[in-house]
Amino acid sequence: MKNYITATIIALGLIISTAFLTNAFKNRNNSNDTISVTGLGTKDFVSDLIVWNSSFSKKSFELKEAYASLETDRNAIKNYLTSKGIKESEIVFSSVSINKEYATTYDENSNVRSQTFNGYSLSQNVQVESKEVEKVENVSRSVSELINSGVELYSSTPEYYYTKLAALKLEMIAAATKDARLRAEKIAENAESDLGSLKKSDMGVFQIVAQNSSEEYSWGGSFNTASKNKTATITIKLFYSID
Repeated sequence: MKNYITATIIALGLIISTAFLTNAFKNRNNSNDTISVTGLGTKDFVSDLIVWNSSFSKKSFELKEAYASLETDRNAIKNYLTSKGIKESEIVFSSVSINKEYATTYDENSNVRSQTFNGYSLSQNVQVESKEVEKVENVSRSVSELINSGVELYSSTPEYYYTKLAALKLEMIAAATKDARLRAEKIAENAESDLGSLKKSDMGVFQIVAQNSSEEYSWGGSFNTASKNKTATITIKLFYSID
């Protein structure tokens, strides 16, 4: 009886094993191997929009006097910029910021002893936004002329942008996809296989850095605004079946 039970168990094991191997063989034949390839799209371009920010301020014990002085400087700045060929529509002045300043004295324990009113400080920002990049660049470099005339203008470094970024990104995606496809075809050829259908695609991060620089890429994407000449890159990862 014991031998009969043992033989039955062995037979059932063989049947199950055979069924499993047969199913595995069928699945192997019905499935396709896949490969993943990464393509790169890159493009050098020149910014076509410049944004230049500056600020100026005046101080007086009388608010009305401080505002009048600030208005004089504002008119001088506007006249200077327009005389250099910058359009009035490209010049934007912010609202005036007003602050009361106090001179504070402290005792030996660093506690406030007294506060004396020290006057009104008024400041205003001016922004130039233009597609005439070189013209605004030159004006930003020669702004010392305005400072020498008595206007206390604090000039920031111009920022550079590109207005056709959406079209550029589409162009680069197409280039990266083509590059990835060529790589996949080469891999399949070397493996003596046929490249099958596209199963999946993943787009990498869009990066914009200064041309010919050692600027680092960011996981979240870089967007350089300090350089006029830029390089944009994007990667596309494609997954293909192999027949």
